[in-house]
Amino acid sequence: MSDQNIHTNLPADTQIDVSLEKNIKNLRLMTGNSTDVIIKQGRVCGNDIAVILSEGMISTPNLAALIYEKLNDIQNKGTLTPSELVDNFFGVYLIAAEQLEIKDLGDLCLKLESGFAILMTNGCTRCIAIGVQGFQSRSVDQPSTENNVRGSREGFVEVIRFNIGMIRRRIKSPTLVFEMSQLGDRSKTDVCICYISDKVSPKVLEKVKKQLKSVDLSMILESGYIQPYLEGKGGWFFSECGVCERPDSFAAKLYEGRVGILVDGTPFALVVPYLFIESFQTLDDYTQKPFYTTFIRAVRLCAYFITLFLPGAYVAIASHSPEMLPSALLLNLAAAEQTAPFSLMLECLVIHFMYEILREAGIRLPRPIGHAIGVVGGLVIGDLTVSAGLVGAPMVLVVALSGLCSFVVPALYERTVILRFIYIIAGGIFGLYGLFLAAGAVIMKMCSLNTYGIPYMAPISPFTPRASRDMFVRAGWRRLAKGDMTVQELNGSDKN
Repeated sequence: MSDQNIHTNLPADTQIDVSLEKNIKNLRLMTGNSTDVIIKQGRVCGNDIAVILSEGMISTPNLAALIYEKLNDIQNKGTLTPSELVDNFFGVYLIAAEQLEIKDLGDLCLKLESGFAILMTNGCTRCIAIGVQGFQSRSVDQPSTENNVRGSREGFVEVIRFNIGMIRRRIKSPTLVFEMSQLGDRSKTDVCICYISDKVSPKVLEKVKKQLKSVDLSMILESGYIQPYLEGKGGWFFSECGVCERPDSFAAKLYEGRVGILVDGTPFALVVPYLFIESFQTLDDYTQKPFYTTFIRAVRLCAYFITLFLPGAYVAIASHSPEMLPSALLLNLAAAEQTAPFSLMLECLVIHFMYEILREAGIRLPRPIGHAIGVVGGLVIGDLTVSAGLVGAPMVLVVALSGLCSFVVPALYERTVILRFIYIIAGGIFGLYGLFLAAGAVIMKMCSLNTYGIPYMAPISPFTPRASRDMFVRAGWRRLAKGDMTVQELNGSDKN
């Protein structure tokens, strides 16, 4: 490797020098003479200048219209001193919405790599960073994880500025505040805190800012990198920080007094505090009739209990309490399991493990092949295992039903999978007593969690009567419109 490609240990706070050539030399050393750093030198009003940009991060039409065209027009102004030329750029000429002053190389490199064009003049220690960002990005599309029947089809994209604009379109209020900062020693990732100032709890907002300041990572490539820093002691298993891909849902949560966090480079925003009951609510619940929304929420709740407890309860009853089954069902179960070489608990664990393997394979493989995995999985698990006598037919039905129900509440899928295995083992070893004991321990842990001073299980525990109008039963909009309610108004919340 040649010496010109080796990065220097030049301090980031190195001040801009009077000499243009020295500044260019220092910049090349600091960037390792990277080929994407383009330096265009010229002469304007009797002064040597340089326009510095990062290839692929700027908009070529904006660069031509806002900078090159203006520089050519300035030639008619006659001769100017370097200070006069720079002062005119700051105080006279309107070039772009973002015109920032730079005094050290560290700030220069940061703005350069963020899509700014740097205007540097010989004989002056001040540089101008002009916002002409125009890097390639994915267009606004329908969210991939939060589909809906009615409502907006817009989802967040990877560019944080676009996401801020989509939120502002939905909340045209001066109390909507965006606070931008940068995290990651190397990546310098833009992170934006979003909140409505007259709705949010000052204590919650202060804690979120404190948690973000504690992030000590070199690279931040996704919101999941900082999510653990925003969660409490229960965050290792229970999700105390919500994930949102829809700007309309995000805006609704901000109106409830929550704090949102946008991370550049990912379409998934974070929301705190997050409550357990939110996993059973979708945007469609507020566009459909209340009676149907109530029914659908009951379906989601039933599906969640089925996917969580059905395999464990089946193993527990069939292994330890067969007298609870009807005689006809018991005879069919005995006939189906007569040739199976494994115990019911081991059967259930193995077939659920195979199901998770097939699901993971279907997700990671290319989409055309992923569909084939579902067909192969259905044939292998559903037919061959039963025909070969490795697994009983009732067990396949239990696994299929629990797997189908697990997709009804996708926000809880990860912890549901682990809890399902725990309940199968508890039910297989200790029967229904073990199953109820394990479930009770989990419920007690969930009720003990307190997210940013707000109970994780609120408004269920402690119960908040006023919030019951939009819990499992949703009232009509005429009733919901009578008084807004924020999360810090729930019973058990730290309102101070």
